[in-house]
Amino acid sequence: MTRAIPLRMKAVVTTGHGGYDKLFYGDVDVPHPGPDEVLIQVLAAGINNTDINTRLGWYSSSVTEGTDDLTAAQARGPIADGGWNGASPFPLIQGTDCCGLVAAAGSPDHDRLTGRRVLVRPCMRPHGFDRHDMVWMASNFDGAFAQFVKVPAAEVFPIASDWSDAELATIPCAYGTAENMLHRARVTSGDRVFVTGASGGVGSAAVQLARRRGAHVIASTSPAKTEAVRAIGAHQVLGRGAEVLSLLGESSLDAVIDNVAGPDFGLWLKLLRPGGRYASSGAIAGPMVQMDWRDAYLKDITLFGCTAWDEPVFPNLITYIERDEIRPLLAQSFALSDIAEAQRVFLKKEHVGNFVLIPSSI
Repeated sequence: MTRAIPLRMKAVVTTGHGGYDKLFYGDVDVPHPGPDEVLIQVLAAGINNTDINTRLGWYSSSVTEGTDDLTAAQARGPIADGGWNGASPFPLIQGTDCCGLVAAAGSPDHDRLTGRRVLVRPCMRPHGFDRHDMVWMASNFDGAFAQFVKVPAAEVFPIASDWSDAELATIPCAYGTAENMLHRARVTSGDRVFVTGASGGVGSAAVQLARRRGAHVIASTSPAKTEAVRAIGAHQVLGRGAEVLSLLGESSLDAVIDNVAGPDFGLWLKLLRPGGRYASSGAIAGPMVQMDWRDAYLKDITLFGCTAWDEPVFPNLITYIERDEIRPLLAQSFALSDIAEAQRVFLKKEHVGNFVLIPSSI
């Protein structure tokens, strides 16, 4: 322990499904780490679509629209199955991304971590990586939208980097999700890869990480963000919709990395060559999709659903950062107390990269 730890802390507690009125900023007890846990002082915490989707109840099977549409209508009150991964989340401190300092260890076995700057792996596989059951920080237990968070010591990764705290906080969820899709889809040098939603947190990470693997990266985004997406590594940047098919041609790609789904899903399968791979980790444009199933089975396409991260994913990211093989895409920082405004601006989708919240000093 490097300093006295207070008994109370500031945190954002999500109290239920609904609008921004469900985000309570105030005082709560500082958690106490158990024998296999450490207590982390949060230096910066990233914002992700999952935070908003959980609050809105978007994961319910009764919801058929995209995140933007549900946000416009706000949530329809409590939704029994509105969480995900078996979670009954409320009240819950959200915040999947954490860059912080280890403030205390729950047992002497982990004292070596005390005082280290770390990133937390938010996707945890407590029964091993040969099974797909998982525990997620900020969905199954309290997360990083607070001054302190306790996590299993095995999920803490010290990092040696000159990146700022806010820059490091852009990494865990977005880059972990993107790296997991690329890993599952076996993207390698020379592959022609299409990345949807390329200006968002996951999409922009996928562009960088696919380029790092030596792939030829084709990205889809709005016209206003074309140059920004090209600057982070895309070889070619296209708009959305059917014109992508006419420009690229059927069976022209090795892999599609998709976090969007929605009405264009069927097009992505037509773009894939025989033996192509499609990997998905989200459906921000809408979870209900249409396709010609013949495009999948006649071309021997492999579809990967990607939520539980494979074992190499997070250690890979730490290595990429420490070797300066990727760079942070910090779009904007806000005070933790301004979370509602940060989420409003986030949902405008006018940015490239990631948003981060900064807790007040202890």
